[in-house]
Amino acid sequence: MLTELRVENYAVIDNVVVQFAPGLNLLTGETGAGKSILIDALALLMGEKASAEVVRHGAEKAILAAVFETDSKAVEAVLEANGLDGNGGELIIRREISVNGKGRVFVNNQPATVQVLKQLAPPLAAIHAQNENVLYFDATARLALLDSYAATDRAAVARGFATWVEIRKRIDDLERDEQDRLRLVDLWSFQRKEIEDAQLQPEEDVKLEAEKRVLANSEKILGAAMGAYDALYDGETSAAVALRGAIKYLEELGRYDLRFAELKAALDSARITVEDAGITLRDYAEGIDASPERLAEVEDRLVVLERLRRKYGRTLEQVVAYGEEVARRLSELENKDELLKHLRIQLANAAADYRKAAHAVSKHRYETARKLEKLVESEVSDLAMKARFRIEVSGSDDEVNWTASGFDAVQYLISANPGEPLGPIENIASGGELSRVMLALKAVVAPGPSGSTRNSKKNSTPKTLIFDEIDTGIGGRAAEAVGRKLKSLAGSNQVICVTHLPQIASFADHHYLIEKHEANGRTRTTVRLLAAKERTEEVARMLSGAKLTQESLQNAESMIKAAGN
Repeated sequence: MLTELRVENYAVIDNVVVQFAPGLNLLTGETGAGKSILIDALALLMGEKASAEVVRHGAEKAILAAVFETDSKAVEAVLEANGLDGNGGELIIRREISVNGKGRVFVNNQPATVQVLKQLAPPLAAIHAQNENVLYFDATARLALLDSYAATDRAAVARGFATWVEIRKRIDDLERDEQDRLRLVDLWSFQRKEIEDAQLQPEEDVKLEAEKRVLANSEKILGAAMGAYDALYDGETSAAVALRGAIKYLEELGRYDLRFAELKAALDSARITVEDAGITLRDYAEGIDASPERLAEVEDRLVVLERLRRKYGRTLEQVVAYGEEVARRLSELENKDELLKHLRIQLANAAADYRKAAHAVSKHRYETARKLEKLVESEVSDLAMKARFRIEVSGSDDEVNWTASGFDAVQYLISANPGEPLGPIENIASGGELSRVMLALKAVVAPGPSGSTRNSKKNSTPKTLIFDEIDTGIGGRAAEAVGRKLKSLAGSNQVICVTHLPQIASFADHHYLIEKHEANGRTRTTVRLLAAKERTEEVARMLSGAKLTQESLQNAESMIKAAGN
């Protein structure tokens, strides 16, 4: 549930903070006041593409932020998958858009990406904009909508399709024309030989780099090692000589005071440590190879390893793995006929598995479509629209129709007038009819709390549904019916809606007025929650225009009471 939206230096808005609540939140205001701008800001927070043009003139960047209350497991999964910390039941999203086109994203005050916002959007909110009606009924969206209601499990179909595609690709690779095949054999043979001749060893490059550092600085290292050896062990004023002298004095003191026996033992231990360190340094110095020839060998070998890494992988392990993959491909080409025989058997089995899974999904879709179309038809009737509504699930299981979601094509058909034939809704319905059908679909399909549908279990936190001018092309009795449907939808979801119609505004649980003012030569947009009296005045303004009359106020009050508010 969206609890707070902050917008700063965005379009005509300099700084706005809106506190939203559960239920039906309605936004009204004069045309051009900036109602849809708030919805656009929310869309950007859901991962929509941004443009530097949205930054308010004179500002360096626009800042958009939203606070959601959510107990969605899907949100937790997205945060975990992207290495982001949760914040209890609260999710804070912030996006910055600068005038140079660059931007930054933060989730719970941690750096994130726009892709993360897109992943978080589905369980948080759904935005249905006024230009969505036709786009919403494209082929992919139609299928996704039905699957959302049906809770269709596409996993088996997707796995089957991926397996079939992989085997098909391997067969295609093997069946390339002879000229291509010979070119590949030459290339892969060269690559395999180059990698095998190198006789790579695990972490060889790391070890050689360390050896190179020693060889290239052998004189400095030898001088430092022998200097340390002299200072610790062999010099006339070495630490070992000094400790031996001190120990003799302590032996003398120990004859008179036993307290010095423990200190003598400690110095003996220190002397042994110092002498051991000196001997280690001497042995290390004697083992230093200052050979220029060996340095040249190491450098040449590192050049070979770097060349292989540039060509075949970032690490030697990846280079070796690439060599093994090339060897496998060569083996396949050399045994092409036998391998093709086995692959074709596997392809037939994969095709059978896919068809089985896809037919099961198709049957489930068909059965669910019969239920869904009846529910939508009933919902449309409630929206003062007598229409027949059908969902057509079609498509053959020919390979040309196969996808990761199955082979079905879904079409939504409508007859908006008695006696008229059914036709594709995006071609037949008017703007107002499309708006009502989409709302009917949302009322049936739209997830309830935390992503649940009517066919799934509900949690406690409502999801946010956002409608930008869902009332396009309607009025009168139809507008009142839409208001009642939005109110009903808000019973299990948080609904935020921009509207121009008083019939819909009268159903608000929380009514926000968006106003545009001019001050110091600049336009500012403000948003405020209306008290009861102010709300009546705003509905009256929507009824009669800028000039309020006693009659419009009485009508507004009657409408609000009739809406149950």
